[in-house]
Amino acid sequence: MFRDHALATARSGATSAIIIVVLTATLLTLIHLESPTAHAKAAAPAATGGYGSGTLGPWQANTKVISSAAHVEHVVRTNGIVLFGDSIAVQDGAALGRLMAKHLGTSFAEHSWSGQPTSAAVDALAAWDRAYGLPRRIVMAVGTNDIFDPPAFTAQLDRAMRIAGPDRTVYWVNVQVSRIDVPASMQDADQRNSEWIDLQLQQARSRYPNLRIVPWAEFLAAHPERMRTDLRDGRHTTVPAGQNARNALILQTIQHS
Repeated sequence: MFRDHALATARSGATSAIIIVVLTATLLTLIHLESPTAHAKAAAPAATGGYGSGTLGPWQANTKVISSAAHVEHVVRTNGIVLFGDSIAVQDGAALGRLMAKHLGTSFAEHSWSGQPTSAAVDALAAWDRAYGLPRRIVMAVGTNDIFDPPAFTAQLDRAMRIAGPDRTVYWVNVQVSRIDVPASMQDADQRNSEWIDLQLQQARSRYPNLRIVPWAEFLAAHPERMRTDLRDGRHTTVPAGQNARNALILQTIQHS
């Protein structure tokens, strides 16, 4: 009898011990899951994308400068110049228009949108072509945001050149990006991807005799100090030095073509 009572007491104690172990393990697991250290260990490193520069985030809500329909119609009617650009053009486009008017006596319209890749700019080019037609000269100041997916650039360049057709001249500003606010490995990727885009532009010249390249990357590389004086963050121009230099280069390319 005493033995039976002892066995029952032992079994009860063992059961209690098992319950305590299970509850303790569960509590430790919950503590681990809620621990800031555990979250920190589980956090993924910064995404660098498939090509090292990261990924292009949403841009549709960004700042844009788009000429009115009436103004675009005027520019097409007077055979002026149209510009399709990204954030650099949002900043520099108005100054470029004044430069064109002063030195070329031409009208000017733009469709510039911060953050947009070349594909979106070409969509806008196609929309303007359908709605208004296009003048004889087109400036494409896009490609900077294509560093996140460089292989996609050629197809968009080809699409732009098909829309423009052989009787219009397309002036394409090449790319120089090495953002100073990202890790060194991403800066290196930016530079590599910029050169990849610029190589695609160079290769396109053999396919399109009416394509002219505005050598912005070469201008900066010719004097390394320009990377500091003419760029404020590794991609956007300083004002007025970088803005004036880039716009003058666009003007010179148009004048000498």
